[in-house]
Amino acid sequence: MTVLSDIDIKKAIREKHIIIKGLSADNIGPASVDLTLGNLFRVFRHSEVTHIDTNKGISEKLTELIRIPKGKPFIIHPNEFALAVTKEYVRLPDDLMARLDGRSSLGRLGIIVHSTAGSIDPGFEGNITLEMTNIARVPVQLWPGMKICRLTFETLTSECETPYNKRKSSKYCKNVGPAISRIQLDKS
Repeated sequence: MTVLSDIDIKKAIREKHIIIKGLSADNIGPASVDLTLGNLFRVFRHSEVTHIDTNKGISEKLTELIRIPKGKPFIIHPNEFALAVTKEYVRLPDDLMARLDGRSSLGRLGIIVHSTAGSIDPGFEGNITLEMTNIARVPVQLWPGMKICRLTFETLTSECETPYNKRKSSKYCKNVGPAISRIQLDKS
C-alpha cells in the first residue's frame, strides 16, 4: 500500500475522488488531513447502567447526547469516556482506506482520541465517531472546531469487491452524530 502525499490528496479532493465536506485547505499536511472536533458528544448515564450485554447492545436512552453551544468547551474528566464526532463529513472511494490517528499534542495531555477504531474502510461515508478517553488526572477542555485527529490515506492493490457502504453488515455508514455501539448486530 502507498500513502498519499499532499499533492495526491489535493488532487483526489479536487477530482472528488475523496470527499471531505467542511475541510479547510490549511488542514492538509504533507501526508495527511487534519480533522476538527464537532459539537456533538455522547456520554453514558453510568448511574443507570448495571452492565452492557454485548448480545443485546445498549439503548440510546442509556446515553446522553450533548450539543455544545458555539464558544463553549466540552470538559472530559479523568477516566471519563465519551463518543465525539468530527465536524467534517468524509466519503472514501472503493480503492482507498484511511488511518485515523490522534494528535500528539492531545496525547501529551492524556487524551486518547480513538480506543480501537483507527481504520476507515473503503466506501465509508459519514462523520467519523471518535472514542475518546481522558487518562490524565486533570479535566481537559476540548473545543469544537479544534484539530482533533488526522487521516492518512492508503491506496489498495485494487478496488475492493464489497466496499463498506455496500456490505449488509455495515453498521455505521452515513452517520452524522456520535453513534453508539451496535455490537448486538454482529452475527456469530
